[in-house]
Amino acid sequence: MSEMVPYNNNNNNENPEGEKGTKTLTRPKHKVTRPSLYKVILLNDDYTPMDFVVLVLVRFFRKTEQEATEIMLAVHNQGKGIAGVFPFEVAETKAMQCNQFAKHNNFPLKTVVEKDE
Repeated sequence: MSEMVPYNNNNNNENPEGEKGTKTLTRPKHKVTRPSLYKVILLNDDYTPMDFVVLVLVRFFRKTEQEATEIMLAVHNQGKGIAGVFPFEVAETKAMQCNQFAKHNNFPLKTVVEKDE
């Protein structure tokens, strides 16, 4: 078995810089950044009833009836409306849920996800 060699052969507890005592090492600080945000956008079509769009906004985006109606009118008048802004995974999940719910109810309502600027 080999003999353990001490890090420093000095018996006076000096560290490599020649200072006595113990030196505390500090960890580098990690900068925490916020995740990028993405918009969930409802697209207008000629077949989905307005009350169904309001239902989707209330159910999946927790909008009040008033907020949902305003977004629904933006979708109807401008061709699209922002349902919400979320981190990517949340936005993607909400868009998928809306698209599946619309398809299950035989409506062509579509939602897309776009990066927020």
